[in-house]
Amino acid sequence: MPPLGIYVQVPFCQTKCTYCNFHTGVVASSRFAPYVDAVCSEIRWHSQFYERAKIEIAGALAAMTVDSVYIGGGTPSLLDPQHIAAMLSAMQETFTWSAPEVTLEADPETVDAAKAAAWVASGVNRVSFGLQSFVDKELIAAGRMHRRADIYRAVPILREAGIRNISFDLIAGLPHQTATSWRQSLDELANLQPEHVSVYLLEIDEGSRLGLEVLQGGSRYSARDIPTEDDMASFYETAQERLRITGYHHYEISNWAKSGYESCHNLKYWRREPYLGFGAGAHSFVARHRWANVHDAADYVKALEESRLRVEQHEVLSPERALEEELFLGLRQLDGIDAAKIERDYSVQLASRFDPLAKQGLLERRGDIVRLAPQKLSISNEVFVELMG
Repeated sequence: MPPLGIYVQVPFCQTKCTYCNFHTGVVASSRFAPYVDAVCSEIRWHSQFYERAKIEIAGALAAMTVDSVYIGGGTPSLLDPQHIAAMLSAMQETFTWSAPEVTLEADPETVDAAKAAAWVASGVNRVSFGLQSFVDKELIAAGRMHRRADIYRAVPILREAGIRNISFDLIAGLPHQTATSWRQSLDELANLQPEHVSVYLLEIDEGSRLGLEVLQGGSRYSARDIPTEDDMASFYETAQERLRITGYHHYEISNWAKSGYESCHNLKYWRREPYLGFGAGAHSFVARHRWANVHDAADYVKALEESRLRVEQHEVLSPERALEEELFLGLRQLDGIDAAKIERDYSVQLASRFDPLAKQGLLERRGDIVRLAPQKLSISNEVFVELMG
């Protein structure tokens, strides 16, 4: 069995960003400790909870070692360092450890020297920064708490503390963003030289305040100052070129890394390798089972205090569903998929799916390897819809 990944969801923020469609919220800090206690309980007693929920994976888990941990959110860096240490300690007591990559998501304005040193002491060796932009006007419009100066202050603190693996997130398509301001963010990113970069296109859906405002034709949250879809595609292509010449390897649609710094944890999602999710709304995947915890943090804590786990979704994947995941998750990776292996594993023939898309220039096939055409990455979702249709 491949090594196991662990994800911990911390659904707390200082403020709700206008574009955010995640199940997160702004709560009093007094709720942090009970939540962390609940997560630690879920980690320590996960096997019993899964058995009661009829998630039959005990045999598969017994042989696995943990080689990646990702503490995400929300804004996990809002927690006291002792909370981060407590969750990591519970994992080490419960699972077999295999020199894991341990990532903590953080916002720049939450970083200080004492926190950074405590994170490293507890085992954190990678920090993922949700920067989104280096332009203050864009950050203000998006509802972000940090400013450009906070980024330049926080990165040296992490380096001094011993963090040698830092990831930056940028969003293409924020309100007020222009080709010039986008190039500025890319240039400033290159100046700070993080080991890893993620670039996401702004999502417009009713799950966020900004998205809903756009769909309703309103003007709040600078909804009328969002770049066009064509502009966003152009920004993405600019990022591809700028990051390439800066020395980053493009290994997944939204992700670039310096050599050897690809995200061990996130690769598990695209490769369909096993991972356990702890916390409110956290998702897991082991041995054909996919499930998710209840999203509401208060409901989650109450259940754990009563020594039970509320599972909101649970699916045992059919071969057909598993095949679909192999295709659309695998094709997110720029190295592509081994079509011959997938055909053997699932006893299927895939030429009828691939050939029409290849003729349209959307897919490339070289021998057994099939991948998205490099010039079509910005419209990958449309390609996947056609592939699954």
